[in-house]
Amino acid sequence: MALWALVSAVGLAVDDRVLVGAPIWAKPFKFFVSFAAYGLTLAWMLAQTTWGRRTGWWAGNVVVVTSLVEMVIITGQVIRGKRSHFNAETPFDETLYTVMGLTIVVLWAATLVIAVLLLRTPLADRATAWAIRGGVLIALVGAAVGFLMAQPTAKQRAAGDLDTADVIGAHSVGVPDGGPAMPLTGWSTTGGDLRIPHFVGMHALQLIPLFLIVLVLLAPRIARLRDAELRLRLVRVVTAGYAGLVALTTWQALRGQPLIHPDAATLIAAGVLLAAVAAGVWAALRTAPEPVSVHPVSVHTETEPASDSKEFTA
Repeated sequence: MALWALVSAVGLAVDDRVLVGAPIWAKPFKFFVSFAAYGLTLAWMLAQTTWGRRTGWWAGNVVVVTSLVEMVIITGQVIRGKRSHFNAETPFDETLYTVMGLTIVVLWAATLVIAVLLLRTPLADRATAWAIRGGVLIALVGAAVGFLMAQPTAKQRAAGDLDTADVIGAHSVGVPDGGPAMPLTGWSTTGGDLRIPHFVGMHALQLIPLFLIVLVLLAPRIARLRDAELRLRLVRVVTAGYAGLVALTTWQALRGQPLIHPDAATLIAAGVLLAAVAAGVWAALRTAPEPVSVHPVSVHTETEPASDSKEFTA
């Protein structure tokens, strides 16, 4: 995946074709990078399992095979100058899209198996256990948002010609795909976009464990973070807040609302979520014990004068 991300980057530089309003190599580039991060993270998580390791080995290889099939089809369609997702233009294109749908279902199921193994694996550090399990469960929810994109849109249903339609499903809600979009991400700026909760949710797999890693790295400098219970409480708060963010962005997208143009209801919900996370962090810090400072102590032997005694530093 990392190698083909580089190939896709070259494609972005030398191939000026545009498909559905975006550079044609943008989609494979983003997918290759995402799958590389996804695979590396799952591999690390599988290394933590002590129960069902054989099952985990099979599930991990299923993730590898299905993601490779997915990317072969996406890249092949780019070479042909065709869209890979939602394409029902010809029987061949429709078959490829059907295969992609099946491979993603199998990949999701394999990730679910890995999640079950992680839930059953006892981990010594409770904060690590919470970060791993919370990250993979939220990632499963984020991945499941992709199934919403595969459903016919309201406009496509209203047209009543799904059997002969060239496109079935969409990223955007309330507007056609390929309209005005944010730079880099390509997310719609005029309507809802289900790729946002899909992206946010799936990357919980990396971001929540990374949050814990940051806490551990800061612990030598910030004495309070050396407390394992405090780290556990902070990870719990962030995991709950992250789940709330996935729910909020999904709700916003389904209402056909652009990420950068929230209405009053979205702003209020975001404010409530932010306040809840801040309150949780404050409560966690407030209940954490104050660090105990240890100062050097000089110990003198009783058989010699203090002036020339041997000193031992505790």
